[in-house]
Amino acid sequence: MISDLPRTGRDTARPLGDIPEPHRPEPGPEPPAWPVTLLFVLYPVWWALGLTSIIWTLVAVPMAAYLIRRRRVRVPPGFPVWLLFLLWAVVGVVSLGLDAPGTLPSSGGFLGYAQRIVLYATGTILMLYIGNLSEETLPRRRLAKLLGILGAVTVVGGVVALVLPDLSFMSPVEMVLPGGFRSSKWVEDMVHPGLAQVQDVLGTEGARPKAPFEYTNIWGNNLVVLLVWAFVAWWAHGSRGSRWGVGILLAVAAVPTVYSLNRAMWIGILLAVVYVAFRMMLRGKLFVLGALGVTLIVGMMVFALSPLSTMVKERAAHGHSDNIRSTLAARSIEAAVSSPILGYGTGRALQGSPSSIAIGRTPDCKQCGNSTVGSTGQLWLLLISNGFVGTVLFFGFFGLVVWRYRKDVTAVGIGGSLVVLLSFWFSTAYTSAGSPLNLTFVAVALLWRNDLDLRQRQEDTG
Repeated sequence: MISDLPRTGRDTARPLGDIPEPHRPEPGPEPPAWPVTLLFVLYPVWWALGLTSIIWTLVAVPMAAYLIRRRRVRVPPGFPVWLLFLLWAVVGVVSLGLDAPGTLPSSGGFLGYAQRIVLYATGTILMLYIGNLSEETLPRRRLAKLLGILGAVTVVGGVVALVLPDLSFMSPVEMVLPGGFRSSKWVEDMVHPGLAQVQDVLGTEGARPKAPFEYTNIWGNNLVVLLVWAFVAWWAHGSRGSRWGVGILLAVAAVPTVYSLNRAMWIGILLAVVYVAFRMMLRGKLFVLGALGVTLIVGMMVFALSPLSTMVKERAAHGHSDNIRSTLAARSIEAAVSSPILGYGTGRALQGSPSSIAIGRTPDCKQCGNSTVGSTGQLWLLLISNGFVGTVLFFGFFGLVVWRYRKDVTAVGIGGSLVVLLSFWFSTAYTSAGSPLNLTFVAVALLWRNDLDLRQRQEDTG
């Protein structure tokens, strides 16, 4: 079994800067845990209020205030690389007025650029805040439980979405918005709670779960990540009863997972299983590896005999989005080649459609052509927005994190590394700025704190 979490958690990190010891300012009061707790425990409430897209930034405001009061703020390894990426993204504003190849002129807006900068800053603050909490204030296992609870809520949201796919309502935030804002589809997606996206993917309309998030793709990305933490909290360190609970949760999650028709999510789950099996093999945990194999075989047999297998086969036969995805990816690469240093600051509207540059959006066909280059994955968004340099800096930071903690064999170490690695895969299909990126930063913070505590234990034992 994955090794237990260490129980101690002294705040021993090196302070930011290289100030001689006698002149270092005394740290201010330690930040409290309530912003993190309220963020995750009340997430269904934030969703119902229409705050799903902005609650992360709202909570980051008091977090930033507490960090400023603390004065001495520790940072994770590789943080200068992330700061350089943030600088690169901010400087990208100078490229907003340029026209990217194969896109409509003047289609790069400041609003999308500014929103993304805010979301990057939000994730940074969240990572630093959690990383500067002590084990006494917010134990790592408690945080894993909070994430696992949100995972259970996400599963419930997926199941209810299949029963009541058309259920949506006007949120309080939506009610107070001016009419002009409510008419925007982009704003509506953020503030109008709904259980599912009803889309025609298999030839007929079907419900694709999204609650408590904005889109089905975000739901799929986040569910995989959150279930990793449910596994860490209640399987790796739980009782027999809690392990049965995790097993039941995973079994129930299989139904909305299949009906979501998220192929990238399905592959992500497979990659997660392979990664855990690989880590167990390296540790010589043959019993765990065997149990995992038996579970997979039984699960696959049950799945093959159920109606869910038909859904997977039909989804594989209906890849109508592949053409537009490949076209948008090619345009992102072309944009990065034409502006490799800074990119174009943000995404751009495609000129025409994959069929012809003459086919564009019309009043009668609002979905025809002019899709946004960079909307089909974080990788493609980075290429057109920040060029090759910004893309390397972004993934370079997370790559350094995985390398830095590759030898951590605790539950948090394996789970956190898995979450960060999954972000690389999901970046090819989903944009992550928002809750997916924030959850990746939470994983980084947990890896970082886990390592600090392990090092302190080694020092204490001599």
